[in-house]
Amino acid sequence: MGTAVVLTNGSLDHSDAKTAHGLIRGSERFEITGVIDQKSSGQDAGEALDGIHRNIPVYSDIAAYLTERGKKPDYAIIGVALGGGLLDEQWLALTLDLIEQGISIVNGMHMLLGDNPVFQAAAKKSNAKIIDVRRHRPFDQLHFWSGRIFDMKIPRIAVLGTDCALGKRTTSRMIVEAFRKTGITAEMIYTGQTGWLQGNPYGFILDTTINDFVSGEIEAAIIQCEQEARPDLIIIEGQSGMRNPLGPCGAEIIVSGNVKGVILQHTPFREFYDETEKLGCLLPDIESEIKLIEMYGAKVIAVTLNGTGGSSDELSSYARSLGEKTGIPVVCPLEEPMENILPVLRQFVQDHDQLPDNTSLAKPCNSHGDHNHA
Repeated sequence: MGTAVVLTNGSLDHSDAKTAHGLIRGSERFEITGVIDQKSSGQDAGEALDGIHRNIPVYSDIAAYLTERGKKPDYAIIGVALGGGLLDEQWLALTLDLIEQGISIVNGMHMLLGDNPVFQAAAKKSNAKIIDVRRHRPFDQLHFWSGRIFDMKIPRIAVLGTDCALGKRTTSRMIVEAFRKTGITAEMIYTGQTGWLQGNPYGFILDTTINDFVSGEIEAAIIQCEQEARPDLIIIEGQSGMRNPLGPCGAEIIVSGNVKGVILQHTPFREFYDETEKLGCLLPDIESEIKLIEMYGAKVIAVTLNGTGGSSDELSSYARSLGEKTGIPVVCPLEEPMENILPVLRQFVQDHDQLPDNTSLAKPCNSHGDHNHA
């Protein structure tokens, strides 16, 4: 779409900036030319994120960007995902200033800037655009679950998690990239705004979809991907966690997407669900989470770990212990090559391909077709 700066407003080093982190790691939709973050200015954004130089400078403000580069970016992307999806007065002032300078805003928050009369007037005057990524699609453009998923042949793996904000999308993208390097085609179904921002062609934004249509949108995205791209493997990005009280997600992906393979992302050094520390909502034991997923008819074929909060030695020790206890391969995506997980994924694809044509992977209902919803 054009050049873009990513706005983090001092939170580049925080998990709230996971949208920015994803864009720094890669985007086919935008050319990321800088990050605006006063705390980390002067650094390379990739090095600040994970120690990998990516030639994306961090600037203290838009004035510093303009001074160095000599021209405005086409877009400024709000690179954070804040609790409740609201922008505070500081964020509103920052984005309004950019619009007044003629820089289009890409907003992934639930607060729709395009509905604000002040922002509308400023955008019209400066000829800037306001792109609200989480704008709700009309219900007549959404899909209702039909059962056509049972006719889809390409193997599917969901990357689910024990919690939110622990790297499911990053792991999904890294798996797809690792597969493509080996000549095996893989596509990712995105389910969040960052996946769209990164340029993935197939998916939908789950948390802005009317609940009755979530299952249908999962199914429709998989069908479109299979029919258009014909990949060897489809990876589906999960959201939140199976039992996260702030947003229990995962069952609908397994059931409505007829998914039989799961990679479970876990963070061993987090005690409570994200943002529930004061409520005391404890993360579940990962072994019980594996059993829960199996009750839905899927198999956890690998565990991936987010080591935030622990040392490298603690992470390695936990990974070894979990692998020995469960017999499931355990991989740390940011600490070791993602190629380490490919053998188990290849085996999943091979086992799937060896099923007879008339074998039903799972049909939890007697027939399928268009169903009315009571």
